[in-house]
Amino acid sequence: MVEREGLLRRAEWWLVVLIALHTYGIGLGLLVVPEWALRFGGWETIPPLFFPRQAGVFHLVLGTGYLVEYMRWNSISLLLTAKACAFVFLMGATFLTAVPWFVTFAGIADGLMAWRRWPPPRSQSGGRTGILRGRLLVR
Repeated sequence: MVEREGLLRRAEWWLVVLIALHTYGIGLGLLVVPEWALRFGGWETIPPLFFPRQAGVFHLVLGTGYLVEYMRWNSISLLLTAKACAFVFLMGATFLTAVPWFVTFAGIADGLMAWRRWPPPRSQSGGRTGILRGRLLVR
């Protein structure tokens, strides 16, 4: 059992890294080539480039937050919260208005990233396990 748990921990680390890399990719695209990124995502009208670049910086900070939280506290609370909020926002936009294809795609992808471990598990005392136990793979 200890060997299985170690294997799951390593897999979880790589899953967090892959999610952070995905977030960095979105962030760099919006920061470095915002007009291309928006056109690729299906936007016909491009807003002032400050706004997509700001979103790019936000994604870079968020991806870093995922890694720092996991490395320092062995937690994925930020990741789960961000992905769940993104899912609700993006899918809400999808159902309430006409959106570019990437909004729906990103909503589904974020929902899948959060789905595996939401909500975080409860401790033996009944409270949330909080910072140290919100696990992606170990239930």
